[in-house]
Amino acid sequence: MTAKIFPCLWFTDQAKVAADFYCSIFPNSKIVSENPMVVIFEINNTKFMALNGGSTYQFSPANSYVVTCETQSEIDHYWESLGEGGKYNRCGWLDDKFGVSWQIVPSILGELMNDPEKAPKVMYAFMQMTKFDIETLIKA
Repeated sequence: MTAKIFPCLWFTDQAKVAADFYCSIFPNSKIVSENPMVVIFEINNTKFMALNGGSTYQFSPANSYVVTCETQSEIDHYWESLGEGGKYNRCGWLDDKFGVSWQIVPSILGELMNDPEKAPKVMYAFMQMTKFDIETLIKA
């Protein structure tokens, strides 16, 4: 037996609007199915459920979605697109206009942080940032 696990995002009443928003930002995305209560969508072959569940629950940064980016232009795209109408935070974190938390992170960050000599300088550099700047991290 294979268990299929995927996240469910609880919205007050904007599941379809949110699913359309995310699919407009990420390539290889699509709405799979929808009804008045639930929208199933995929981003890069990862399934998500958006639920119109009412106002009982709210999003929190305790649950966030990490987007790893190869280039600065990818970071810029996801940062600006997901953050539009939301709130930008430090160290690559943002809350989108629905309150969902995202981390927009350069894929090279793990490699830089694994270098014992470079890691403290890289950490100091990114702690000063809102949006990650790859060149600044590499030069740190």
